[in-house]
Amino acid sequence: MTSADTSLAAPPAEPTHGCVRCGARIPIGESMCETCNPLGLRSPAASQAHGIAIAGIAVAVVIMAVVAKLAIAGVGPFTSSVASVAAEPGGLRVSISVTNAGSSAGRTSCTIEDPALRGIGPEAQIVESPLIEGGQTVTFDVVVTSLGTTTRTLTADCSS
Repeated sequence: MTSADTSLAAPPAEPTHGCVRCGARIPIGESMCETCNPLGLRSPAASQAHGIAIAGIAVAVVIMAVVAKLAIAGVGPFTSSVASVAAEPGGLRVSISVTNAGSSAGRTSCTIEDPALRGIGPEAQIVESPLIEGGQTVTFDVVVTSLGTTTRTLTADCSS
């Protein structure tokens, strides 16, 4: 048996990765090669990079909030009342009168329910109003299927 000569074996290679600028192979502990970083400046800390990203997200959220506020400025408040209730096959036809007290056009969601039933239950139905110009009143009809077919007094809350 012959034994292998281990004195001539090459040392294990150090792990490498690509330079972030040019892609040259460099040791894993560095971010840029000597050509791209001749002064040997340190790369930014992870907290600096993440801080910049979080600040950018915060600025974007503030900008979106301001745009959203400007988009709905002058819409509402809305007041509503039930004009009439009539039996309809499979439900009740409810006429709702909604007034937009604001200066801009907008829509609102109306909750139609029976005031005799306590709390918000599965009987309440939410509908969306048509577009209502600022200072105008619109009456529209909806068919409510969750409150049965017996004509009774209902309320419509379109204040939100």
